[in-house]
Amino acid sequence: MIKPSRIPDENLMPQYNSVSKPFHYNTGDIECIDYIKQVLGNEGFIAYCQGNMVKYQHRHRYKQKPVEDMEKAAWYMEKMMQTMKEVHK
Repeated sequence: MIKPSRIPDENLMPQYNSVSKPFHYNTGDIECIDYIKQVLGNEGFIAYCQGNMVKYQHRHRYKQKPVEDMEKAAWYMEKMMQTMKEVHK
Protein backbone atom coordinates (compact mmCIF):
# COMPACT_ATOMS: atom_id res chain seq x y z
CA MET A 1 0.00 0.00 0.00
CA ILE A 2 1.35 3.40 -0.97
CA LYS A 3 1.33 5.89 1.85
CA PRO A 4 0.37 9.44 0.88
CA SER A 5 3.27 11.85 1.07
CA ARG A 6 3.04 14.95 3.12
CA ILE A 7 3.64 18.37 1.62
CA PRO A 8 7.24 19.39 2.24
CA ASP A 9 8.40 22.17 4.47
CA GLU A 10 8.03 25.60 2.78
CA ASN A 11 11.83 25.93 2.71
CA LEU A 12 12.01 22.96 0.33
CA MET A 13 9.37 24.24 -2.09
CA PRO A 14 11.79 26.35 -4.21
CA GLN A 15 13.21 23.11 -5.64
CA TYR A 16 9.82 22.51 -7.27
CA ASN A 17 7.97 24.50 -9.92
CA SER A 18 4.67 23.99 -11.69
CA VAL A 19 6.20 23.51 -15.16
CA SER A 20 9.33 21.37 -14.97
CA LYS A 21 9.24 19.84 -11.48
CA PRO A 22 5.79 19.87 -9.86
CA PHE A 23 5.78 18.62 -6.29
CA HIS A 24 2.96 16.13 -6.87
CA TYR A 25 5.06 14.33 -9.55
CA ASN A 26 8.18 14.12 -7.38
CA THR A 27 7.17 12.46 -4.15
CA GLY A 28 8.46 8.90 -4.63
CA ASP A 29 11.77 7.24 -5.38
CA ILE A 30 11.48 7.98 -9.12
CA GLU A 31 10.14 11.09 -10.82
CA CYS A 32 6.82 10.37 -12.52
CA ILE A 33 8.03 11.33 -16.01
CA ASP A 34 10.94 8.89 -15.75
CA TYR A 35 8.60 6.10 -14.65
CA ILE A 36 6.28 6.83 -17.59
CA LYS A 37 9.24 6.59 -19.98
CA GLN A 38 10.29 3.26 -18.44
CA VAL A 39 6.81 1.82 -18.83
CA LEU A 40 6.11 3.12 -22.36
CA GLY A 41 9.56 2.70 -23.88
CA ASN A 42 11.11 5.33 -26.13
CA GLU A 43 8.59 5.26 -29.00
CA GLY A 44 5.61 5.23 -26.65
CA PHE A 45 7.15 8.04 -24.63
CA ILE A 46 7.67 10.15 -27.75
CA ALA A 47 3.97 9.73 -28.59
CA TYR A 48 3.03 10.54 -24.97
CA CYS A 49 5.04 13.78 -25.10
CA GLN A 50 3.50 14.73 -28.43
CA GLY A 51 0.01 14.17 -27.02
CA ASN A 52 0.76 16.37 -24.03
CA MET A 53 2.15 19.09 -26.29
CA VAL A 54 -1.11 19.08 -28.26
CA LYS A 55 -3.14 19.13 -25.04
CA TYR A 56 -1.34 22.13 -23.56
CA GLN A 57 -1.30 24.03 -26.87
CA HIS A 58 -5.02 23.49 -27.25
CA ARG A 59 -6.17 24.42 -23.78
CA HIS A 60 -3.89 27.38 -23.01
CA ARG A 61 -6.52 29.86 -24.20
CA TYR A 62 -9.14 28.45 -21.84
CA LYS A 63 -7.10 28.56 -18.64
CA GLN A 64 -6.13 31.13 -16.03
CA LYS A 65 -2.41 30.76 -16.81
CA PRO A 66 -2.03 30.48 -20.61
CA VAL A 67 1.70 31.23 -20.59
CA GLU A 68 2.29 28.43 -18.08
CA ASP A 69 0.46 25.95 -20.32
CA MET A 70 2.62 26.97 -23.28
CA GLU A 71 5.71 26.54 -21.10
CA LYS A 72 4.47 23.03 -20.31
CA ALA A 73 4.01 22.36 -24.04
CA ALA A 74 7.60 23.50 -24.62
CA TRP A 75 8.81 21.29 -21.74
CA TYR A 76 7.19 18.24 -23.33
CA MET A 77 8.71 19.21 -26.69
CA GLU A 78 12.14 19.23 -25.06
CA LYS A 79 11.56 15.80 -23.46
CA MET A 80 10.36 14.50 -26.83
CA MET A 81 13.45 15.87 -28.62
CA GLN A 82 15.83 14.41 -26.03
CA THR A 83 14.27 10.97 -26.48
CA MET A 84 14.22 11.26 -30.28
CA LYS A 85 17.97 12.02 -30.15
CA GLU A 86 18.48 8.82 -28.13
CA VAL A 87 16.53 6.79 -30.72
CA HIS A 88 17.84 8.43 -33.90
CA LYS A 89 21.58 8.78 -33.24
